Amino acid sequence: MSFENLKRNRDQISKLVQAAEATGGEKKNYGDDRIWKPTVDKAGNGYAVLRFLPSAEGQELPWVRYWDHGFKGPTGLWYIENSLTSIGQPDPVGELNSRLWNSGIESDKDRARDQKRRLHYVVNALVLQDPSNPANEGKVMLYKFGKKIFDKIMDSMQPEFADESPVNPFDFWEGADFKLKIRNVEGYRNYDKSEFASSSSLYDGDEAKLEAVYNQLHDLSEFTDPKNYKSYDELKAKLARVLGEEALSSGAPTMAQERQMHEPAPAPYERSNGRAPFEPSTAESVPESDDDDTMSYFARLANEG
Repeated sequence: MSFENLKRNRDQISKLVQAAEATGGEKKNYGDDRIWKPTVDKAGNGYAVLRFLPSAEGQELPWVRYWDHGFKGPTGLWYIENSLTSIGQPDPVGELNSRLWNSGIESDKDRARDQKRRLHYVVNALVLQDPSNPANEGKVMLYKFGKKIFDKIMDSMQPEFADESPVNPFDFWEGADFKLKIRNVEGYRNYDKSEFASSSSLYDGDEAKLEAVYNQLHDLSEFTDPKNYKSYDELKAKLARVLGEEALSSGAPTMAQERQMHEPAPAPYERSNGRAPFEPSTAESVPESDDDDTMSYFARLANEG
């Protein structure tokens, strides 16, 4: 740019402030431009309106569910991988967490919590309003979220009160727009004020427009396709590198396992309900996280380290 052009095209303060706020609002999509991510301002607040879309042809449900793990090991290395439990297979982190949780030692339970699975859902969504990124409006995009938003979906289909009618939010004709409202509460994104609008037809039921939207649906099966997951051995080797524990690679028992092998078994007895007071946990029963913004969560941990 020449000096003359610089004088003619000086950046205004408002433009710079707007750009700075947008930069702080997590616009990254981490290399996949199909994925829509909400933008928040410098106060951590955000707003958008989405319409969840029906299943594509050949897909049973309008959403898929998967789990991943994200934690930093004592080596300083990060473990960020999808969990094989998403596709019904044993996962090395899940197995390790089960052993830690069942050891009865609180420090082991803390470690299992730090390494817990994180739950994600993925849907096709039509972006109706995105004030921070209006270029997204009218696009069919993939939207990833956690259990909190999924609970709102389930609440719309299974209302709690008798004066509320069930709504299928994925339906073109009788669904409902979803008003995503994000607040910053104690340093975390909060979605409690998000809600569905009243039931309405998308595009007033204009079938030409609805068909055009339908033809843009993305295939969700890739998120649970086994070919997109690393093998058990690959994940176990990476876990060993991250934790710095050769025992994970060799299959040798962990310290917690060794303690269990040398401790006498507790005398069995039953509760009044017929169940034992302690039942070994599986990977699925270790408390999991439902943070709705995985990558910003990891970024925050990395910055803290």
